[in-house]
Amino acid sequence: MTQTPASPAPVHWKIVIDANDPHAQADFWAAALRYEAEDNSALIEKLLGFGALPEEATVEFHGRRAFRDLVAVRHPEDPFEEESGTGLGRRLLFQRVPEAKTVKNRLHLDLHPGEGRREEEVARLEGLGARVLRRVAEQGGAWVVMADPEGNEFCVQ
Repeated sequence: MTQTPASPAPVHWKIVIDANDPHAQADFWAAALRYEAEDNSALIEKLLGFGALPEEATVEFHGRRAFRDLVAVRHPEDPFEEESGTGLGRRLLFQRVPEAKTVKNRLHLDLHPGEGRREEEVARLEGLGARVLRRVAEQGGAWVVMADPEGNEFCVQ
């Protein structure tokens, strides 16, 4: 009897978002999604100790050492590597880029706060620094198009 080879494991992924201030963006999105910023301080200390990372490539973020040019947020219930602090599930990674956002996103997040909670969520997100771009009401549904503090569009369903 011939055995069928095992299916390959699903591909692990993260969404990477360019940012002028990755740490401020991480704080906004961690609050918006109720995620948490990853703690990569143990990995960073190890890299500094090996001489593989220069001191100027780090900053203090929430009282611990972090990478200067990138930071991720992850779902608090998803697994993560103890040694590096890197999430193994739902993640957003913010990386520093020199240029500002100039055109509409080709990819965006849709937030689903739950039935009847859209306006409450929009107000909460505005309190975190987002702004309403427009309200949409079409035959297929209604939602609010918003922008995060750096102008990246997202929708609240």
